[in-house]
Parts: sequence; structure tokens; C-alpha cells
Amino acid sequence: MTTDSATPSPVRRYLALALVGVIGGALSGAFGVGGGIVMVPLLIWLAGLDQRHAAATSLVAILPTAIAGAASYFAQGEVNVLAGLLIAAGGIVGSIIGTRLLKKLPIGWLRWLFIALLLAVAVQTILEPPARGVDLELTTWTIVGLVGLGVAMGVAAGLFGIGGGVVAVPVLIALFGMGDLVAKGTSLLAMIPTATTGSIANLRNRLVRLSDGLIVGIFATGASFGGVALAFWMEPRVAAILFALLVLFASVQLSIRAIKAHRAARNDKPDTDA
Repeated sequence: MTTDSATPSPVRRYLALALVGVIGGALSGAFGVGGGIVMVPLLIWLAGLDQRHAAATSLVAILPTAIAGAASYFAQGEVNVLAGLLIAAGGIVGSIIGTRLLKKLPIGWLRWLFIALLLAVAVQTILEPPARGVDLELTTWTIVGLVGLGVAMGVAAGLFGIGGGVVAVPVLIALFGMGDLVAKGTSLLAMIPTATTGSIANLRNRLVRLSDGLIVGIFATGASFGGVALAFWMEPRVAAILFALLVLFASVQLSIRAIKAHRAARNDKPDTDA
């Protein structure tokens, strides 16, 4: 398996995978994003995976995490099941597209696309004031919009291994007028079939080692329950600011890594003018 850096020892690697799961699971429950937005960078930094394999591994781990998180939100009455199913229908199609792009696009493109997505999410999260206790009224155009959102969410899931909630939650709040808790619970529900479809495709393409994804997923699932409890405890505005800061931190770190990788590649390039 190709890595961006030296591969850690087996013991350190398994500990790193467990740590990635705990952090990703807690954030998944707290923000309804699947946890991949943090798990992908951590898998690169701590477990020595490259962008492509980190995205695929993260997507496997997201599946049990999303199930646990969605169940917790559903128990509190904070899931719009019909909206989640509509998003999921589009997400299945989008995840197939995303996983195909993951297999074909160069690693450099994947890095910068992911960074651009993180920055857009951070800005949107800060600009859009969150609400609480607001649900969604379904109309014909809303249904079409939710399916379209699902396609975008699925592409993000397959391409970046982030579950797609990082796309869905801000859009459900800003464009569809959902309350923040309902948006998070609905997003996690929609991730389940999306992550399943994308993970099957990645396994067929040999982009992920199943044992790694399961280790991350088990620890993430346990941590997700604490994350959900934190989501109900935090004020909506505080949660939005913390989430935006977290995303900005991840994007800065990945940008530094991408620049270093680009410079290293240029230095290794043979001199064709000689």
C-alpha cells in the first residue's frame, strides 16, 4: 500500500488507527459529519496512508459510526426519516461516481479538491447562523433538491471518504431551513447506504484494507455516543464555531503537506534539459 510517509510499526499503527477512530467518532456524533473530515487527515498523518487509501479506509469506518449516530439522534426525535431516504437515494448514485473518480484522479488533485471543500465548509458554517427545533416541509422542489443533495453528498463520500455529511449538514441548514440537530441526525441516516455503496466499490478496486477500516470503525462507533451527547449539550452557535475552526485547522495542515509533497516531486523530477 502506497504511503505519503514512512509506515509506522504494527503496534504504533494499530494504536494510531484506534486513536483516529475515537476522535472521528466523537466528532461524528457531535457534528453529524461521519467523522471522515478528520479521519482522512489523521489517517495520513498518524497511520501513514496516502490520500487515496485514507479516503477509502475512512469510508469503511464511517458505516458503523453513522448507524450508531443516527440511532442516537433518532431516539431523541431528531431525524427526518423521509428526507434521509431521499438524500440516500441520490447518495448511492453519487458514491458510485465518486469512487470511480477516486480510482482514476491523481493524488495531487485529490489533495487540493479536499482542501477546497474543507475551506468552503468552514466559511459556510461561520456565515450561516444555526437554529434548533426546526424541521423540513417537503414539497416537489424540496424532494428534487434533496435527491440532488444526495448525489453531491455521495460524490464527496466516494471521492474524499468523508461520509458526505460535511456537505449535507450545512446545506440542510442553510438552504432547506432545518434545525441543526435534525440536520445532523438526518445526515447520518443518509450516510448509511451511501457509505455502504462506496465501500463495496473501494473493496472491489482494492483501495482499502478491511481490517484497518474495521479497527477505526469499532472505536469510532463507541466514541460516537459521547459525541451525540455533546451535540445536545452545546449551544448551536458554539458548535458551529468549533466545527469551523476544526475544519480550518485540518485544511491548513493538509495544505502544508500538499505543498511539501509537490516540492518533493519537483525535486525528484529528472532534468530533461541536460
